[in-house]
Formats: sequence, structure tokens, C-alpha cells
Amino acid sequence: MFVDAASYERFMGRWSAVLAPGFLDAVDLGDGHGVVVDVGCGTGNLASAVLDRWPDASVVGVDPSEAFVESARRRFGDSGFRGEVGYAAALPLPDAAADATLALLVLNFLPDPAAGVADMRRVTRPGGVVGATVWDYGGGMAMLRTYWDAAAAVRPDAAAVDEALASPARAGGIEALFAGAGLTDVRGGLLEVGMRFETFDDYWRPFLLGIGPAGDFTRALDDAGREALRAELLRRLGDGPVEMTSTARWVRGLVPA
Repeated sequence: MFVDAASYERFMGRWSAVLAPGFLDAVDLGDGHGVVVDVGCGTGNLASAVLDRWPDASVVGVDPSEAFVESARRRFGDSGFRGEVGYAAALPLPDAAADATLALLVLNFLPDPAAGVADMRRVTRPGGVVGATVWDYGGGMAMLRTYWDAAAAVRPDAAAVDEALASPARAGGIEALFAGAGLTDVRGGLLEVGMRFETFDDYWRPFLLGIGPAGDFTRALDDAGREALRAELLRRLGDGPVEMTSTARWVRGLVPA
């Protein structure tokens, strides 16, 4: 699902870039200097927001996709970013190496989210910040909620792979993960992102690129199934422009001193 950096940017990267600054406001890194680990860095949208805000910071981006890490390396060159291929549950850093460890739109894709949060805590120094955000797939992520509701209307089997089923995306899910990892001062909330698609095809065509569960589901349909899904979405959204507001859940906690 996550091998083509350009396709990711077209499907979701453009919205993660919009979400990242608000996420940084919410998790409150203070002066932001030191080492920030970007877990599941993708093409580098969170890293870019960190370095735009705190040019003296050092960002270590970790992602299992070699293609994404290479794309991020090219994006930043020598400007404070180091990309590493690795997994959230086995971050390639020593204990207490980071001042903050953050995950933008990642936890719901991990095979074991609790193990991922535990390792985020491990690599963060005592008193450091651990933070994460995931889309509110169940109701507030309008872009994908519209898609999955339309998919279920034409293909009832879509309900079995709806992203709202991911436990970190449910109310209280990421807070429970952070508390379970022994982080303190755990708090969270909702972030809103405005989305505008100039035409219906601007909304629809990225789903054909095979990115994420929705893209995977779309590609698995036969031609008739894809056309039925497209027609149902067009009925719901119209020709465009399409404007919607999507929400994400965020949480932050501190490593005990």
C-alpha cells in the first residue's frame, strides 16, 4: 500500500502536510530544539513542519518503506533530516536518544500499536514528549468516511475493512495506548483540517492509486465494481468543487523523569 511516494502525496500526503502544524501546536514541544524522531515519516511532511518551525532541530525519520525514506532524504538533503529504514516497534535508535518522538497518521497501520508506542517511549529521554495523531475514521474524517459509506452501499463486504475498525482511531484509543505504555500527563483532543477538491475527479482519482486500505479496496474491485463505487460517490458529492472538514484525534504524554 505504501511504495510509491508520488502517489502517496497525491492521495494523503497533501493532507498530512496541512495537519502537521496543528499537531505540533497540540503536542507542545516547547522550544523544539534537540532530536525529534518522526515515526512513520513517509515523504517527510511532519519533518518539514518541525524544521520550518525549529530550524536548529535534528529530525530522525523512520519508515519501513525504503522508497518513502529515500524520497524524504532527497527532499531535505543536508538540512537537519536523517532518514532510516525501520519499524515503529523496533526503532533504530538507542534508549533515551530523542527529546521528542512523534507519529503522524501511523498508529492505526501498525500490526501492534502498543509495541510501537512502547518503543516510542524507549527512545525518548525522561521528561521528553511522545505524541501521535490518527484520523477520526469513525465519523470526523470526511474524505474517507464518505468513501467507506459509499463503498458499503454498493459492496456490503466493504464494512469488514472499513478503517473505522482500527482501535487507535476510536475515541479514547490512542489515550489508552499512551497510558498503557506508562506515559504521564496524557492528554488529547481533536484537530480539524479543511479539504477542498477542485473537481469530483480530484477527489476520486487518487483512490485508484492503491494507497492505504481505501486504495487497496478500490484496486481490488473489478471494472463494474469501481464504476458503481464512482457513481455512488458522484451522487453523494456532485461534480465539485468538493469542500469538507476532516478531524483527527491527537494525544501526547511525557516520559516519566
